[in-house]
Amino acid sequence: MNTILFPGSFNPFTKGHQSLVDRVIPLFDRVVIAIGVNSAKHTAAAVDSRIAAVSELYSNEPKVKVTSYEGLTVDACRREGARWMLRGVRSVTDFEYERNLADINRRISGIETLLLFTLPEYAAISSSVVRELESYGHDVSEFLPSR
Repeated sequence: MNTILFPGSFNPFTKGHQSLVDRVIPLFDRVVIAIGVNSAKHTAAAVDSRIAAVSELYSNEPKVKVTSYEGLTVDACRREGARWMLRGVRSVTDFEYERNLADINRRISGIETLLLFTLPEYAAISSSVVRELESYGHDVSEFLPSR
């Protein structure tokens, strides 16, 4: 089975994330959205609620699985049988970071990274910006998938 793993904190899962997943569904037999748990990182929404929200979004798509993981992302790929990792690129800065990470991941595990450029209408959206806007009472629904 041709499986790709899409790792991230997804706090929250934005329209940009959704766009990336939707674009790889036709390319793979299975898409695993893996929510990373990092005890050193403060997250606003509990992992279980993020899993539930993303699972609900893809409840009618049998190719998509939503899970969580701790530790190295390449180890999560191995557990899920994924030979590919999906990463989104919004800018040149993202590209440099993701390229270096992809090189290391390939070197230590043989797992390849598929970089997809974010669609222009989603390039300015990031989970951290959405969280900040929300913390100041701004309506962020335009940045989040409709359920």
